[in-house]
This record gives sequence, structure tokens and C-alpha cells, in this order.
Amino acid sequence: MDIIKTVAEELEVSESRVEAAVKLLDEGNTVPFIARYRKEATGSLDDIQLRKLSERLSYLRAFVSRRDDIYAAIEKQGKMTPEIAAALDGATILAELEDIYRPYVQGRKTRASAARENGLEPLAELIFEQRDAYSPSIEEEAEKYISEKVESAEKAVAGACDIIAENISDDADCRKTVRALTRDFGTVEVKAAKNEDSVYSMYYDYSEKLSSLPAHRILAINRGEKEEFLKASVVISKDIVLNQLFASTVTNYKSPAFRYVASAIIDSYDRLIAPSIAREIRSEMFDDAAEGAIKLFSQNLKSLLMQPPLRGKTVMGYDPGYRTGCKLAVVDRTGKVLDTAVIYPTKPYERIEAAKKITAALIKKYGVEVISIGNGTASKESEIFISELLRETGVNTKYVITSEAGASVYSASELGTEEFPDFDVTERSAVSIARRLQDPLAELVKIDPKAIGVGQYQHDMKQSRLDEALSGVVEDCVNAVGVDVNTASWSLLGRVSGLSNSVAKNIVKYREENGEFSSRRDILKTPKLGAKTFEQAAGFLRVPRSEEIFDNTGVHPESYKAAAELLSLLGFSKDDVRAGRLSDIRARANARRGELLSELGVGEPTLDDIIAELERPGRDIRDDLPAPALNSSIMDISDLKPGMKLRGVVRNVIDFGAFVDIGVHDDGLLHISEMSDKFVKHPSELLKVGDVIEVTVKDVDLKKKRVALTRRTGPRK
Repeated sequence: MDIIKTVAEELEVSESRVEAAVKLLDEGNTVPFIARYRKEATGSLDDIQLRKLSERLSYLRAFVSRRDDIYAAIEKQGKMTPEIAAALDGATILAELEDIYRPYVQGRKTRASAARENGLEPLAELIFEQRDAYSPSIEEEAEKYISEKVESAEKAVAGACDIIAENISDDADCRKTVRALTRDFGTVEVKAAKNEDSVYSMYYDYSEKLSSLPAHRILAINRGEKEEFLKASVVISKDIVLNQLFASTVTNYKSPAFRYVASAIIDSYDRLIAPSIAREIRSEMFDDAAEGAIKLFSQNLKSLLMQPPLRGKTVMGYDPGYRTGCKLAVVDRTGKVLDTAVIYPTKPYERIEAAKKITAALIKKYGVEVISIGNGTASKESEIFISELLRETGVNTKYVITSEAGASVYSASELGTEEFPDFDVTERSAVSIARRLQDPLAELVKIDPKAIGVGQYQHDMKQSRLDEALSGVVEDCVNAVGVDVNTASWSLLGRVSGLSNSVAKNIVKYREENGEFSSRRDILKTPKLGAKTFEQAAGFLRVPRSEEIFDNTGVHPESYKAAAELLSLLGFSKDDVRAGRLSDIRARANARRGELLSELGVGEPTLDDIIAELERPGRDIRDDLPAPALNSSIMDISDLKPGMKLRGVVRNVIDFGAFVDIGVHDDGLLHISEMSDKFVKHPSELLKVGDVIEVTVKDVDLKKKRVALTRRTGPRK
């Protein structure tokens, strides 16, 4: 297998670009570094393409290694033939390799292996020859194999048929045929495993073709089985499969051996092939569905992490609760905690007036501009309380409902304890709810992505694969935005290209002991931070107060000379960069592009990136997105009526729709069928987490607290 060629074909890019990327990855370069600073080499492959390339590279290298191991194992047995070698070379997936290897796996204890030990293989071969006539007859021949372990001719023939059945089952072509037929014509049939209502009730008597079964149903059925509410099986008409098996196995329908061969074929399918293929297909379908769910989770996570920060605001974090009260934490514009408090405006205490007094005092004392209310338990009561308070006091303070998913995980974590050793878990949670409004990325990187609440069935995934994918998303987001090395927590720095958590902690420790870094080069003073690590990380670290203006841009230190020469050639200075006087730099550069590329010795992608960074030094790409929507009024689910038009925020995108925050406690469901008048293949085509959209209430179920939404204006086209 030519791995480079295979990956290039899958990514639909040239082999030279793939080869360059593989070389860079093998040299220890990170995906963000390659995507940002080695565009000339890779032809500007982006981080998504590079991660897919890296994943396929790992898979194909493992595939080749396994193929070589199988080749060596068969050769060691002295059973390698040109046909087997060709089959191994022609295999493209691991399942095909394992099918080829099945007959040569040693140590299997089966009915066929017992028959072979009893010396019945010659009889099996004789039967499978399917002669026109046998003299002596098969039954008479079988009598020669009677022994202590084979008590009769009938048992000898039965043992021989077991060998034939296993040989058919082990035939790679037979398995490939059955697998394809089952995928194309099979169905999954699901029944209730217990007489009990559950969230899986729609699957209690359910069937659907395997070829059309959507990913979210595959995952739901699997979970229902795991929780012992469902029993699922793969079903296909036996005639379809047996016709193919007979056609490929029977060579003489008039032979006296036909009835034995036919019996062996049916037994092979029923006992060996069908259960095995069903398990394989369900496993493959689950893996494919899981990959789709991981991809969607990754897209949602990226959208959530890249939500624009609410800059320059003093924020009060409000963690709602009942018995333990509602926890407040006021943080200044930099995220520093100014004060905390506990109030009891909800049941069972309902000390509403005292709670108003405490909250109003904090708002006035610290000039709180926004209140970030967690959307968990007692959120609705808390929103009513805050809305009334703001109306009564007349202050110009807004509030926003913020997802508190993962806040409790952070609060109880080692990192949360380390940040606020004197706070209890509920106070840390209130701080997190406030800070995630100020800078979602910086705060949410402290939390395991699986706890952030934007996926589906994430606990059913292969956790190592899920962690790998989500970690890559977090890394790409952090590096796309850039990190102020003098203010970032070690948890944020640890996501920077090339920096491990231990090196990130060393950076923070050095900063605390020696003061702020005055330049990017100063970062090299950090213990255990070498030249290679600096190369990978430097372009993503910002030093806003550095005398070197390039230190507050995405220009890599290796390109500082080229950036300075570019300014000079175009008649600008570094002071112009600081003052933002480069509005026409791109026009000037485009007029002399060929000359500049030659003079500077850089490629077009690098030149364009340098220009973009100099146009807006210190820019945050998130600032180009719409700011969070703030509230000053309140709604309850009982206020909603069909036909009501509302503005909402997309909180989660899933395979069958999207959940939208429309200002009531429970998010409304915008089903995929209600997203547009036109056919929508997947919700992610139209929506992403954080989108502000207009919706219409379609239906309200007060008892189940469910709201159905729509964006359709007429019949689907």
C-alpha cells in the first residue's frame, strides 16, 4: 500500500502536499504550527485537513503493520501461497485482513478443530469433492473413521461437515459476500427487553433497513441495549444469502455429497457466519455513527469555544440553588474576583427581601454591568428574582442565561481548588459562570470537553478517540485566538502548540517569581523550555506590552525580519503598526506583490498572513462575531403560544435538530424537518452553536415542558 497516495486520494490533494505534511508531523511539529506557519510546504492544508491526515496516517500505518504481521505468521506456518499474498496486498480495511487470516489462526477450540484432531479432515475433503459417484459410498467410507472418540459413521460424517462449515465460514470471499448482502438487504429489528416505560419506548417494536438507519438511532439503540431496555438483532432473508453461498460453494448438485455440503452451508451460515457478520456490521455501524457524533461534537465545541468574549464588563456570576442558596461572585473586567455572597430567594427559605438587599448592594458597590445566571436547578426562579430586582432598582444592568454545564466539574477539580483554595465548590462555580461570559475560551478550557454539554451520546463513544478529537478542537481554538503569556492560566497555556502542562506550569511559576515577560524571547528563560518548543509555541503567544510590536501579533519570530523589511519597502514604520495607520498596506503590497515575494524570500501565504497581522495587531478573531444577547425582561413557558415569533440562541446541534434557548427554562427543539422549507440533509448545514436565529413556536407541551419550534413558512420544497 502506498500510504501517501492513499491519503492524497482521500483528501483530494496532491501527493507532494501530503508528503510534506507527513514529514513535518514525523519531525514532531504540531498541527496548529504546520497549519499556520508551514503553508508553503503543505499548500495551505488547514488544521481540519491536517488532523484528518494525521488520523488516516496512523490508521494506515497500523494497517500495514498488521498486514506484515499476518504475512509473517502465515509464512511461518509454511502455508503462504501467491494467492494469499495477492489477497493480503489487495486488502484495504482491517476486516478484510482478518478474514484472510481466519483459517490460519492457531489455538482455536471449535467443533471443526475437534473433528480435525479426530482425523476427519480426509473425509471432509472427500465429501467436498462432490463427485458424480462414490464407491464405496460416503457412509461406507465414514465407517473407516470410527474410533473411541468417533462412535459411529454418522458422527464421522457430522464431524466432516463441521470442518466443511468452518472452511466456508473462514473463506474470505464468502464472508465478504455475506457482509455486503447483509449491509444492503438486512434490517435491524428491535424489541422491548422489559415491560417498562422508558425514553426508548419508540424502539419497543421497531425495524429499519441497515442501509438507511441514521447515526443517532444506531447510538440510541445501542444505549438502550446497554441499559437493558432493548434487544436488537440483524435480520436478513436467508434465501438471499444462501443462494449466493450455494452458487459459490456447490459444484455438483447431482452428487451424492450434495445433501452433506448443503447441510454444511446452512450450518455454516446459521451458526458461524450470520452471528459473526451481524456483530461486525453492528460494530462497524456503531464506529461510523460514533465518528459522526464525534465530528458533530467537535463542530459544536468549536462554535462554543469561539463565542465572542464580553470585554470590559464587570460581571456577577449567579449560581442558582434551592436548599444551599444561590451563590454570587463578582469579577472585575479582568476576571479578578472582587466579592462573593450567598442569598436565599428560592424555596425552601424564600428570603427574598434580604436577597434583594445583598444583591443590589453588590451591584452598586462594584458597578456590575451584567449578571450571568447559570441555567441549572432554580434557574427560572432566579431569573424572575433578578428581573424583578433590576426593574425595581432601575439600574442599567442586564442579565444573560449562561450554560453552567461543567461548572460543577471545574469547581470540584484539582485546578479549581488550586485557583481558589479558600472557596467552596459553589463559590468556584459562580466564578466560572461569570468568567465564561467574559472569555468563554479561557474559562472553558479548564473543563473536560465532555462535560460542556454540546454533544450527543458522548459517554457511549470510545473515550480515547473522543478525547483525542476534542483535545484537537480545543488546541486549534486556543491557537487560532492566541494567548497573552502574561495573564493566561497554565490550563490555557497548556493548550498552546508545543506546550505541555508541565511546561505551562513552569511558565506561570517563572512569571510569578520574576514578573511579566517583556518580550517573546524572554519566554526562553523558562526552565525546560527548549528551542523546538519555543519554535512551535512562539507565534501563538502574545506579549501586548512588549517594545517589539510583532510580539503582539501572529507573526512568527522567524518572520520578524521579513515583516520589518515589508514595512520599510512599503514606506511604513513599526510606529504606524502601533497607531493602526496601515489601512492601505494590502493595496500597496498587491501593487508590488511579485517584487515583494522576491525581496523578502517568502511565499504568498506567509506574505498574506504577515499583512493581515500588521493590519490589526493584537486582533482577536472572535471580535468579528456577534456579541452575546443580553436580557432585561423575562418569559415563562406558560407565556408561549403557537405562532409566537421569538429570537433564540442555538445551544446544541444534534443529528435530528437543534436545541434553542428562547428565554424560558427549557430549550425548545427545532427538529431538522422544521429548519427550512427546503430539504436539509443535516442540521449543521444551517446552524451552529451560538447562532442567534428567529423561530416560531409550533407547539407547547406544558406537562412535559417541551417546546417545538419551526422556521418553515410553508410546505417543504
